[in-house]
Amino acid sequence: MQKGLKGIIAAETAISHIDGDEGRLIYRGYEINELNKYSFEEVAYLLWYGRFATDEELNHTKEELRKNRDLDQHLIEILNSLPTNMDMMSVLRTVISASGTSDFNWKPTISQAMKLTSIIPTIIAYRKRNTEGLPFIPPRQDLSHVENYLYMLNGIVPNPAQVKALESYMILTLEHGMNASTFSARVTASTESDLVSAITSAIGTMKGPLHGGAPSGVIDLLNEVALVGDAERVIRKKLDQKEKLMGFGHRVYKTHDPRSIALKETLLELVGQDEWLDLAIEVEEIAVKLLEEYKPGRSLYTNVEFYAAAIMKSIHLDPSLFTPTFTASRIVGWTAHVLEQSEDNTIFRPQSSYVGKLKSSHV
Repeated sequence: MQKGLKGIIAAETAISHIDGDEGRLIYRGYEINELNKYSFEEVAYLLWYGRFATDEELNHTKEELRKNRDLDQHLIEILNSLPTNMDMMSVLRTVISASGTSDFNWKPTISQAMKLTSIIPTIIAYRKRNTEGLPFIPPRQDLSHVENYLYMLNGIVPNPAQVKALESYMILTLEHGMNASTFSARVTASTESDLVSAITSAIGTMKGPLHGGAPSGVIDLLNEVALVGDAERVIRKKLDQKEKLMGFGHRVYKTHDPRSIALKETLLELVGQDEWLDLAIEVEEIAVKLLEEYKPGRSLYTNVEFYAAAIMKSIHLDPSLFTPTFTASRIVGWTAHVLEQSEDNTIFRPQSSYVGKLKSSHV
């Protein structure tokens, strides 16, 4: 028996592969560092269809994503009726569940996947503006998927450096193997339930702090370094006090997190364009050096959360939106897995080991 099914193969997939020992992440046969030069829409198409789009197919995909950005009136009414103290992940879970109209009858389709991918940023932006007492900013049809998300949040067309940084992050988190939320989506789909039900399951799983928790510890580290003005002094003090350095090390990857490497490459192209991205690069270099000094042989490197935190800081994203933004990218991987599950379906039905004792009802 393996608690949590750790190491147990539960499905065959052609969507992605993780090699934790070698520090590799592969989407549909492509190393993750090869995909960082593409757009969100291009990599989403790759995950859904298993190949890159032609120019005509890509234009069609972009058009489909654009035209589905608007929320149906019944979803707006639900958003307006939700308690103000409901967290954003619970809002997403509720509103996505309510989108399960007859358009989403089983069997799942890529068209359905595109619609869900399109509306999640709009739900997040609508809710954020509403709870702040600000008017909703409708989506713009002339902006890319990531660019439009940032625009709806703040009403300002973001600068190219911010768009590039967030787009890189979202591409690198579109998919990550049989993680808890993906497994949850596939289990629900295996009952021949609809796509909305499967994604609602995944969102509920992502909401848990052990899976989709925000990288608030990294934000705290960057804030402290910015305040003190001396990264080595701050990091050395934390290591002297045996504190865990947030954003370093990963449960799966035993060497470099390939997503972190790819994200760093993007940020290096943007040096000098955003102070928080520059600070993150400086902190990482000093931290890796000190970790090798304090913990030789441990091979502790930055994980994707480290640079994700820097990006969220640079675009002034409130920590409450970190996990929802993660969800806005991972929706592509979830839907790709549900589609794959439906192609060769067997219902998940693992066994459990009874550890109770036999009791008698006789006195």
